Amino acid sequence: RGEIVVLPTDTVYGIGCDAFDADAVASLLAAKGRGRDMPPPVLIPTARTAQGLATQVPDYAQRLMERFWPGPLTLVLRRGSRVSREASGGLDTVGLRVPDHPVALALLRAFGGGGAAPSANRFGSVSPTTADHVRAELGGAADFVLDGGPCEVGVESTIVDATGDTLAILRPGGVTRESLQDVLGFPLTVPE
Repeated sequence: RGEIVVLPTDTVYGIGCDAFDADAVASLLAAKGRGRDMPPPVLIPTARTAQGLATQVPDYAQRLMERFWPGPLTLVLRRGSRVSREASGGLDTVGLRVPDHPVALALLRAFGGGGAAPSANRFGSVSPTTADHVRAELGGAADFVLDGGPCEVGVESTIVDATGDTLAILRPGGVTRESLQDVLGFPLTVPE
């Protein structure tokens, strides 16, 4: 219905909405104080869901999904036509992740779609690991807060750009570079 919900994930708490509702995404970004040029990741209930939201899922991306999903890894893939330009910040890419938290997964399965869900904090602030942190940071910005207890990982997901021939870590996080390289069998670059 275009409402915003705070949900627990394995990494940090997220503030989420229907990823395909442009007005809801705009409200979510406004609550965070984040511009449209920084699209939120889209949480999905299964790796299979990625096939309908991305135009290409390279073999190496599939291997990472099999090993790290559900888990603290966000893969940036080529955006499929089902993903609106609003949800992708006008980019031809989309960041997808399957969180490893029973509450988040239950919500995503019940919803049946993708949830735009960046960390539930104001842009530039520390990411919250408890529902109380979210309430203190965002106050009434969300329509509902799902309290799933403290987050296990406590840092954001690792973001990997899987859109080209060369993979790159865009943001270090819950999955280490070494773990990624062990699965892939080749080195990854990390921007400065």
